[in-house]
Parts: sequence; structure tokens; C-alpha cells
Amino acid sequence: MSGGWLRAAVFGAMDGLVSNISLIAGVGGGGASQHAIVLTGAAGLAAGAISMALGEYTSVRAQNEQIAAELNKERRELRANPGVEHRELVLMLQQRGYSKDLARRIAREVSKDPELALRTHAFEELGVAYDQLASPWLAAISSLVCFAAGALVPLLSYLFGSDQLWHSLAVGGVGLFVVGVLVSRFTARTWWLSGARQLLFGAVAAGITYLIGVLVGSAVA
Repeated sequence: MSGGWLRAAVFGAMDGLVSNISLIAGVGGGGASQHAIVLTGAAGLAAGAISMALGEYTSVRAQNEQIAAELNKERRELRANPGVEHRELVLMLQQRGYSKDLARRIAREVSKDPELALRTHAFEELGVAYDQLASPWLAAISSLVCFAAGALVPLLSYLFGSDQLWHSLAVGGVGLFVVGVLVSRFTARTWWLSGARQLLFGAVAAGITYLIGVLVGSAVA
């Protein structure tokens, strides 16, 4: 049940970290002042969080609407062609390893309840448990909040008075490793390998934007 919003939250935080670390590195590499870096980071936090929330809401809503359309189609087919749908379910159950007789008995019992029949066909044919769909609002809010939290991390050192770019990047690196450990929940990777990978990706992104900032800053100067 929590998969939709929890995944959005973890990956939202990761995106917030990577994007704002890179943004701060690029602006800092260009020689911007502490005030300009904080202002840029805050703007990146707000813009990115809103964009992530809207994107997550649209994505989950579109997916749910697509599933709803498929369910309506399946509901009509169950009403119009119950015999065909019954035979389809028998075949699908046999493919799962049930004997023919047992598959027929299960399909017969399932077909007695229209709602159970719809739920079973949706799962067997579409791979959907439609009573466990993610909430687009919950996904959007968790994405917005966690992107903002992730984007805030590299700003912390500046907000506490430091004017050193490397302090910000170091704090951001710790955040990346922690989020990478959380990402391992959704993958088969070990926690330390997942954390190290996210740290490496963030370092590459920050390094590239830092170099671009240096080059553009020198050219403008």
C-alpha cells in the first residue's frame, strides 16, 4: 500500500539532492557570492519541488485512469461474454499450475461474485490489484516535501554561516549516501553499494556542473 508514496518520497529526495548539489556547484564554480548561491539554491528548491509534485501527480493520475479504462472494458466483457471470460480464467489458472478440474472449480466460484470476478480477471490479465492503487495526491505531496528536503541539505552549511563551497558539497555527499541506502529498499543491491553509487552519481553531476560554472564564469568575467 505504501509503495506508491514511499517510492516517490525516496526518489524525490534523491532528485532534490542531485539537482541542488549540481546547481550550487555550478554557481559556486562560477564565482558567485554566498548570497547568490543561497538565493539560487532556494529558487532551485522551490521550482524543482513544484515540478516534481506536478509530474508525480500527472503520472500517477494518468496511470490510474488508464487502469480504470481497462477495468471498465473488462467489466463490460464479463457482462457481455461471461462464458468466454470463464474459459479464459480457467486457462490462466492452468498456466499458473492448477489442474484443469481445480481451475474449473475456482473459476466457477469466482464467477458467482461479479466484483470478485472483476478483481480476479484484473489481476490475472492486467497484473493490477485495483484496490491498492497509489493516490496521486499522496504521491505528489510526498514527492514535493521530500524533494524540498533533499534540496535543502546542500544549503545547510551556507544557512549556518559557512561560505565554503566544499562544506556544502560534503554535506550534500552525506545526504546522497543516506538516500542511496534508502533506495536499496527497492533494489537487490546491498545498502553500502547503493549508497556509494548514489554518491558517485552525485559527484559526477556536481563535477560537471562545477566545470561548466568555472568556464562560463571565466568567459563572462
